[in-house]
Amino acid sequence: MGNSRKPPVGASKYAYEGLDRLIHERARLSVLTSLAVHEKGLCFGDLKRLCALTDGNLSRHVQILQTAGLVEVIKRIENNRPQTLCRLTASGRRRYAHYLEVLEQVVRDAAGAAHPGRRVVSEAVGG
Repeated sequence: MGNSRKPPVGASKYAYEGLDRLIHERARLSVLTSLAVHEKGLCFGDLKRLCALTDGNLSRHVQILQTAGLVEVIKRIENNRPQTLCRLTASGRRRYAHYLEVLEQVVRDAAGAAHPGRRVVSEAVGG
């Protein structure tokens, strides 16, 4: 038999459902943030340096993000050399923006708890 009682109002306030586990991993968050800042995308080597990852580690995380539809990978030849360009997809950009909204709420909630007398502005993300 299931419990049909509803949880109290605000019971899931700190569940932060939008903290997407796929994005929340440090390396993938670094990749997505780098790509969000560089709208036209980044070459693999530049992305590797910005995120301080090895070739293999970056390759694996990009593959995971590509499979999830957040990142697209474009292979091309430039100056007679192969080049791999990575960039956010439109849905990846939306999903990342939603993740940031939830993360901002976490920060507001934590700041309110750390400084109870201080007013924390929550209008920034429709809160």
